[in-house]
Amino acid sequence: MDGDRRRWRQCLLGGAVFAVCMAGTTLPTPLYGLYQEKFGFSELMVTVVYAVYAFGVIGVLLLAGNASDTVGRRPVLLAGLAFSAASAVCFLCATGMGWLYAGRLLSGLSAGLFTGAATAYVMELAPKGGTSRATFVATAANMGGLGCGPLLAGLLAQYAAWPLYLPFVVHLSLVAVSAAVLARLPETVRDRRPLSTVRPQRPGLPPQVRSVFAPAAIASFVGFALFGVFTSVSPAFLAESLDVHNHAVTGLIVALAFFASTAGQLAVGRIGVGRSLPLGCAGLLAGLALLAGALWWDLLALVVASAVVGGVGQGLAFRGALAAVAAASPPDRRAAVISMLFVVAYTGISLPVIGVGLLVGPIGLEGAGLVFIACMAVLVVAAAGYLLRRPARALA
Repeated sequence: MDGDRRRWRQCLLGGAVFAVCMAGTTLPTPLYGLYQEKFGFSELMVTVVYAVYAFGVIGVLLLAGNASDTVGRRPVLLAGLAFSAASAVCFLCATGMGWLYAGRLLSGLSAGLFTGAATAYVMELAPKGGTSRATFVATAANMGGLGCGPLLAGLLAQYAAWPLYLPFVVHLSLVAVSAAVLARLPETVRDRRPLSTVRPQRPGLPPQVRSVFAPAAIASFVGFALFGVFTSVSPAFLAESLDVHNHAVTGLIVALAFFASTAGQLAVGRIGVGRSLPLGCAGLLAGLALLAGALWWDLLALVVASAVVGGVGQGLAFRGALAAVAAASPPDRRAAVISMLFVVAYTGISLPVIGVGLLVGPIGLEGAGLVFIACMAVLVVAAAGYLLRRPARALA
């Protein structure tokens, strides 16, 4: 019993380190308006700066997504914290767009190292028989950390001095504490090999994972695309269309989506993995419809409702997807397979966001948002249809 308590404590500490890293990736969200005023760039550049992060994530996942399976979880996670600290330093030193690009790229490298490795690490730190709860700890740390970033930055930017500096000083302090915590946690990879043996992974999946992966990947793509557009474009929409200029309110609304995702993930334990993916797709579709209404009628209440409903749908779909894919993966390929799921998810963050940014000029922010919603709705309906036709094969 004491051993189980110790393992759960280690699992939760690993989740806390995961959350700190992910909070750094969304920290600039409510600050983009201030950076626009300071450097004078367009809304398209906001989406490009945001998407640079996703390209960093995808690059690391493809080139070194399996690194922690080889050299161990802790060395990879310590490297991820180092990139997170370097990202914060870039934002502290920012005197132009180049610093913002560098900061977002380093943040993406950090998240790319963390996503697959930290998810597998948290699950492995848990005691035997605790896989389901550990999966929730990992996904909640991921989404909860993403939500804490804009909330923290928004509060500090609105109510404290130095809005473009203090959030990153606070984050640097949290990264230092996280590195100290990680140094005391045990390594879970027993058969470790030198870094020189790590090779870029080719896109591919073990045969037993493929039928599970298709619907999981589609749902993850749409859920992350919704979050990507919400976090990159909603601050501008709130300011320009709804006259909301309070950074704390902006950060809170963005954070609500991620916190709602955590609530959706918690519900998977009662609903079951088999039903969470189709229900999550329904929630995503409802969230998209509410966002369309918010853009059409310029209503703040619908923006909040979209964040909550879409976030719950994303949480249901993503935890169901992650649990199904992790359960179907062989142990020596688990981090690599999870990394491939995140490649698809972060592609959802990058490409649709840039597409929205390109459309803002010719058709406006509202029009670009409605085009995005229509495209994502088609994908959600396709994923739901697949799951309804083949539930046994998809989630066996």
